[in-house]
Amino acid sequence: MTPITEVEGRRLALSNLDKVLYPATGTTKGEVLHYYAATVAGPLLAQLRDRPVSFLRYPDGPDGQRFFTKNPPPGTPSWVRTTPVPHHEDAKARQVLVQDLASLMWAANLVVEFHTPQWRAAAPGIADRMVFDLDPGAPATVVECCAVARWLRERLAQDGLCAYGKTSGSKGLHLLVPLEPAPADRVSAYAKGLAVRAEQELPDLVVHRMKRALRPGKVFVDFSQNAAAKTTATPYTLRARPEPTVSAPVTWAEIEECRTPGELVFLAGAMGARLERYGDLLEPLTDPGRAGRLPDSA
Repeated sequence: MTPITEVEGRRLALSNLDKVLYPATGTTKGEVLHYYAATVAGPLLAQLRDRPVSFLRYPDGPDGQRFFTKNPPPGTPSWVRTTPVPHHEDAKARQVLVQDLASLMWAANLVVEFHTPQWRAAAPGIADRMVFDLDPGAPATVVECCAVARWLRERLAQDGLCAYGKTSGSKGLHLLVPLEPAPADRVSAYAKGLAVRAEQELPDLVVHRMKRALRPGKVFVDFSQNAAAKTTATPYTLRARPEPTVSAPVTWAEIEECRTPGELVFLAGAMGARLERYGDLLEPLTDPGRAGRLPDSA
């Protein structure tokens, strides 16, 4: 029998709570739902608010079928908000907005990664943040990503921009920069220029092109996720990895001091203590007063 629970006045059917989603750690679906409801709901909802959500679904765990969906899934409750989004293939396309705890728990019950664009629903394609996805090509690891992150932080600061870090929840590192709203193509052009410059100044460490043959032993500085049609793993989302890794905010001290890859791997169970110790490290991303302005030359 599927348990029925009430969340903020909404009745939800939460299914298969004893199902093991992460065999490596024995983590069940019930524990995943508890993570979202009791550990990260506040800061995660702040990052999701007003942004159309794309879902990477993995209902049978990371070893099962995985599929990406932008459209509201079949059976989406009428009380879950949706918003129209620009879409070349479908002029009437809509996506989910996860605005409250009930909507978060409904989505989490589907077993998903949360992915969001760099813009809000009210202004499609007008970015209020910039992202750099630092992706290491073996044998490079997140340690090399940290070196690149430090370089980017310094160059961004020269332009009056503040960067904040989080793990990808996979192999790499993401840098996020709060911005005064700017067209996504302009943000992308600035980010590409910085990625190209990073490769020029750190040729043994950085590549700005996606071509696989160029990437062994280097860090790919992926600026493409600033395009209006692209999304990035939302801070605090669990990832469909062998263990319940989190796309976890990190301090600059942790980035500067990282010497082994394991130092920047955070599982769901660690996030409560991290939030108690650091608070929401990415809160500045939701504060318009902390937003920087792209240089006029960008």
